[in-house]
Amino acid sequence: MRALLARVDAVLVQALIAAALSFAHLHDIAAAAGQDGWKAWAYPISVDLLLVAAWRRLRSGGAKASSWCWFVIALTASLGANVATAGLLDMTDVPAWLRILVAGWPAVAFLGGTLLAHTAPTTSPDHDAEPNVEVIENQEHTPVAASEPAAQPALVPPPERPAVPVPAALIGHARKVAAEHHTRTGTPIDTPTLRARLGVPASMAEAIAAQL
Repeated sequence: MRALLARVDAVLVQALIAAALSFAHLHDIAAAAGQDGWKAWAYPISVDLLLVAAWRRLRSGGAKASSWCWFVIALTASLGANVATAGLLDMTDVPAWLRILVAGWPAVAFLGGTLLAHTAPTTSPDHDAEPNVEVIENQEHTPVAASEPAAQPALVPPPERPAVPVPAALIGHARKVAAEHHTRTGTPIDTPTLRARLGVPASMAEAIAAQL
């Protein structure tokens, strides 16, 4: 936490020093160009405000081309004053072109500040596009067709078993066995018992039982 505070404090101190020096250089240039009194102090405020407005507009993500243009203009004015006051310019004999730039700066700054403050930020059409009310209403009033039940597959009857040929003699013997079973037990003979007594396959026993 202390390291973070120390780093923040160092950044703030550095920013204050840079702002104070730039502020003073802009004031000196304006005063040398004939803007005396309170007017000389208004110039650095105007430059810094335009610089901050352009930077905030860049951070918001809107009108980047215009924001970069005004940011570069304000930064050039600030850096130009810093370089000019470093001994490269005779402050007692300011050239006419610099006087023209200083005199025209208020109009330039006013134009830039107005455009940055009152130009609507560009947004993605995907988020701002209004829904088509007519389409939505049509969708709401369109009746939804009831889902028809799926057609059931036709039931295929199982194939009939082919008739098993049974000799007549075996039918006669089966009748005797069935009669003897009914006499002994009092109940008709069933197919498994008939099959066991005759010793025939299940299909033939069923065919015999069907003919008894």
